[in-house]
Amino acid sequence: MTDTQNYFIDGEAYERLMGRFTRAAGQVFVDWLSAPKGLYWIDVGCGTGAFTQLLLDRCAPKRVSAVDPSVEQIAYARNTPAAERVDFQIGAAQSLPFDDATFDAGIMALVITFVPDPNEAVAELRRVTKPGGIVATYMWDIHNKGLPQNPLREALERMGIEVSFLPGHAHSRMDNIVGYFESAGLEAVATRVIEVDVVYANFDEYWSGQTALSNYIVQHITKMPATGVERLKSDLRESLPKDKDGRIAYKARANAVKSRVPR
Repeated sequence: MTDTQNYFIDGEAYERLMGRFTRAAGQVFVDWLSAPKGLYWIDVGCGTGAFTQLLLDRCAPKRVSAVDPSVEQIAYARNTPAAERVDFQIGAAQSLPFDDATFDAGIMALVITFVPDPNEAVAELRRVTKPGGIVATYMWDIHNKGLPQNPLREALERMGIEVSFLPGHAHSRMDNIVGYFESAGLEAVATRVIEVDVVYANFDEYWSGQTALSNYIVQHITKMPATGVERLKSDLRESLPKDKDGRIAYKARANAVKSRVPR
């Protein structure tokens, strides 16, 4: 298991941190695809199955297969309602366990920064998708502060704690994603930016959700003394944006790219 995979072995914690924001961005994404009904889809890097459920709810698919390298994430997904209609499998984006031209549509949702070689992953997605089929992805714009956890990162940095990006963060840039698709020989490449509202009723809800998963940002907090954690909380209480109802509210942004496999 790679270091990045270690951050996602707790399906329930990942759902608390990212599930609803994944769904919010995913709804915009699948509507933008304007895919016809009755397609056979593959969801690569399906995680807990949050996006997979969106495919079922909004795209009226004929069939769906979904893969993820995390045994724990797949175990979680297999216990969701989506499992009744989806074939969840262990699998890696760079070596998909399917024949050429199997699917009508191939998707990577919030995945591309976590694959070792995005060019290979996009090429593999093209391989398993039929000529004329859809190949698409979206990813939080980490490079331009679009991640839902960005306010937490910035608060840590104000305390003098350097929070290094994961090696693949630059893969989230729109120009880089477009480059991966063009290198794979995909055509009709189109882009859009997706904005979603990140909203918490109060600070306690924000803190419990944002720190539920011990990822590369939260790991800095687990190493802090209690006094440091309290300083961090105090900073966040003051700095987090609020709406007119007093809720914590800010925007997250994702970059989306869609294309077609040449006929």
